[in-house]
Amino acid sequence: MTLEQAQALDAVDPLAGYHDRFVQPEGVIYLDGNSLGLLPTETVAAGADIMERAWGQRLIRSWNEGWIDAPSRVGAMIAPLIGADADEVIAADSTSVNLYKLIVAALRLDPSRNVVVSEAGNFPTDLHIAEGAVAAVAGAQLKVVERGVLAEALGDETALLLLTHVHYKTAERFDMTAWTRVAHDAGALICWDLSHSAGAVAVELNAAGADLAVGCGYKYLNGGPGAPAFLYVAKRWQDRLHNPLSGWMGHAAPFEFADGYEAAAGMKRWLTGTPSVLGLAALESGLKLWDSIDLAQIEAKSAALWNIFHVAGTAAGLECVTPADPAKRGSHISFRHPNAYEIVQALIARGVIGDFRDPDILRFGLTPLTLSHADVWRAGEMMREITESGEYRKAEFAVRNAVT
Repeated sequence: MTLEQAQALDAVDPLAGYHDRFVQPEGVIYLDGNSLGLLPTETVAAGADIMERAWGQRLIRSWNEGWIDAPSRVGAMIAPLIGADADEVIAADSTSVNLYKLIVAALRLDPSRNVVVSEAGNFPTDLHIAEGAVAAVAGAQLKVVERGVLAEALGDETALLLLTHVHYKTAERFDMTAWTRVAHDAGALICWDLSHSAGAVAVELNAAGADLAVGCGYKYLNGGPGAPAFLYVAKRWQDRLHNPLSGWMGHAAPFEFADGYEAAAGMKRWLTGTPSVLGLAALESGLKLWDSIDLAQIEAKSAALWNIFHVAGTAAGLECVTPADPAKRGSHISFRHPNAYEIVQALIARGVIGDFRDPDILRFGLTPLTLSHADVWRAGEMMREITESGEYRKAEFAVRNAVT
């Protein structure tokens, strides 16, 4: 593809208008929105309002003027993006904390089922949290197996199958409907991590029959660094599963200040401590961008951006490890190279920001709302130039940063 052809695609792109609704740093092509999304311009004004008016002037009165309902309100905004009903999603805490809650709750549902099964190579925090969660339930175990034998690992003792819908390295996507059925056929629940799915690909939790899910708010949802996460519990489980972190905001009547704990009805029981109001406000502002967006257009543009960058990466001599079929991947593309870290650093020095995943993966987010086809074409050309010229071999690009 030529630059002119990429620009022609931009001219007819139905999502092109969203590009300028984000702060776009000059001289930067940002291919890391799958790790931290760009700042929506509307969030700047919303942040000023909550700091100056809601906190600065209204003070504690603001709890009764919208703050107390923010977790439910923001959860309801996320629900359409993941194929859930508004009263099945709530925004709270971090992905890790929410995952802990759901794993422990699933293990406590049926004492005869005490095993959590997950995939080797899953995002590390999912496995780390699962280790801690099984340690909190007497007799529980974590079984981590390769993707190819996941189905065989399920049995009569399995309480939960824990899967990440889109793999954080390769972008490989599980068939949600098929794997939910596999878990249910074994008598187990399934919990989906949607951190690389929500806002990137169409997700249909209810149509797939899913039980539980978690996800973060700072990648494709553009909620800001450390934005509140979300969790989903299908209606059929809401009265039977209980939050093991029984804090006051999950109480049925938090302002009656009773000593004993009585869980709230519905999704509010999954709250624990006081909500992060500033973080929720930023996430809510970012989510307003999604009011009239068609996820089919998101997926179509993602596929087009992927094609452009895939051609550039293979021309640069990189090995693509992301599935070629759009239905089997998320919205990032990854390549393998023995000097992956150095190539990423050389790109960053030119203003093309992607990231590195140990030991040898270059990873690039293809976020349809914030990138143009021409952006991706230019980034691909720079990657080809860097690899062909050997520019990445400069000593400065081998110095490891704390965050890669």
